[in-house]
Amino acid sequence: MMILLALAAAAQLPAKGMPPLTAQTQRSGGAIDPEQAKLAFDHADLSFEVYPEKRALSGIAILTFTARAPLDRVVLDLDRNYAISAIAVNDVALPKAAWRNPEGRLTITLPHTVTIGGQVRVQITYGGEPHVAANPPWDDGMVWARTPDKRPWIASTDEGYGCDLLWPCLDFPTGEPALVDLHITVPKGLKAPANGVLLGVDTLPDGRTRWNWRARQPNTYAIALNIAPYEEISGSYHSRFGNTIALHYWYLPGEEAQARGLFAEFAPTLDFFESVIGPYPFGDEKVGVVETPYKGMEHQTINAYGNGYAKAPEGFDWLFQHEFAHEWFGNQMTAADWDDYWLHEGFASYMQPLYGLWREGEARYIVLLDQQRNQILNRAPLISGQPRTEEEVYEPSKGGPATDIYYKGAWTLHTLRWLIGDAAFFDATRRLVYGRPDPKPGNFAPRYGSTADFERAVKTASGRDLGWFFDVYLRRAALPELIATRDGDSLTLRWQAGGPFPMPIELSIDGIARRVEMPGGAATLAVPTGAHVVIDPMARVLRRSIAVEQYQAWRDRQPQLK
Repeated sequence: MMILLALAAAAQLPAKGMPPLTAQTQRSGGAIDPEQAKLAFDHADLSFEVYPEKRALSGIAILTFTARAPLDRVVLDLDRNYAISAIAVNDVALPKAAWRNPEGRLTITLPHTVTIGGQVRVQITYGGEPHVAANPPWDDGMVWARTPDKRPWIASTDEGYGCDLLWPCLDFPTGEPALVDLHITVPKGLKAPANGVLLGVDTLPDGRTRWNWRARQPNTYAIALNIAPYEEISGSYHSRFGNTIALHYWYLPGEEAQARGLFAEFAPTLDFFESVIGPYPFGDEKVGVVETPYKGMEHQTINAYGNGYAKAPEGFDWLFQHEFAHEWFGNQMTAADWDDYWLHEGFASYMQPLYGLWREGEARYIVLLDQQRNQILNRAPLISGQPRTEEEVYEPSKGGPATDIYYKGAWTLHTLRWLIGDAAFFDATRRLVYGRPDPKPGNFAPRYGSTADFERAVKTASGRDLGWFFDVYLRRAALPELIATRDGDSLTLRWQAGGPFPMPIELSIDGIARRVEMPGGAATLAVPTGAHVVIDPMARVLRRSIAVEQYQAWRDRQPQLK
């Protein structure tokens, strides 16, 4: 009955876990609140304690901001499922009348106006029952699980609904704190691997331990709790850039053999990324992976892994590789708005075929790309050109591109790479990720990026204005269609793309490959009568396929196995 009453409340959305969320808390990203835009986030000092038996959490957040404009109040995001017991500003306690948090938008009235350039330090003491993820990581919140021997196994996942499920924050992509200190207190016998560098572990008189970490500029949803009786494998990687990087994997007891198999993938995967993209962005902190009771998530330097050590014919764990890719595409380079999150997921998805190419060659690359091609839906453009929330991107019911940001994003990059060549493609990629073409450890920092930034990087690297390419693949839902007409010894090719599309295409004519330029979106060429012609034999270009559409329609009609 209590659940039914909660669901009936007008201010609540349909529950995706309990306690239910308000619309404000479920919303992440979108247009930035003008009051929040006044805050430059300097430092977050976050103390958490978890209570597994109660499924509860308490926290103290000490947040330091610099005013970009005069401040009379501080506006933050925090799930109202938490009760706030105290707030202090610059060490002065505020009366309860000075703050309110009716729907998850916490508004704190300051005792005095803070002028431009002035700092304000806000301390918030809170606690309660966090929202539980019903289907993590696709639905967000806390996961209260048990290890096979019935000990607590706890994790957070917050990407979709945002950081306010866990701590008072600025719940939009550019709300990253410049520096974060984490202090996580857990029951005796449990460990708490987290973001950044471990500063030390304090043992309290009753056997509880407090794990102290420090991370620089983490993605807002990347701050994560991971608590279990973990065991650890550690090592180091000597980078081709001359630095040494610490490697850590935390796994459940009894899995050492499988854990060591996954850990063995760390170094070659690092070598791939550093050779193809550039330096590991957090080499001064660590490569960290932790086993979680859900599939996975790109938590900065503590990536969640829950793939069950699955084996695959490509010879590497795709989920580990995909989440690790986000250290470059998501954590080092963070899209400035959810509307541009194809940059995160498209690049991170493209890295699996590219890794297959790097490891085994073209055959593996094509096989992995083909698997992704059959998942492209083309129901909405990849970008809208407007600020969007996470759900407006990920949920088709809200008009979003959904999984196309993964698969169509990856195929867009595959096509672009062939169009402009490897040198220009990877030059543009480095400019997007690092803000420069010559990254080396110490000469770059985490940054924000956008589709417009990537388009400019491509233009700089290739010397070509490819607005037509991005217009068709990013701003239009339907794929370009290539119409071929053969008349005797003449073959005419013409693109239907809803706009200019001078995309070249490769042909195989009696087994001999040639690249056909189509500067006006069309071309006519002589082909011997009776010659066998294959269009785009190596699948270089993302284009409409009636066969794929028919397959998808058939697939969607099949009974789902329970």
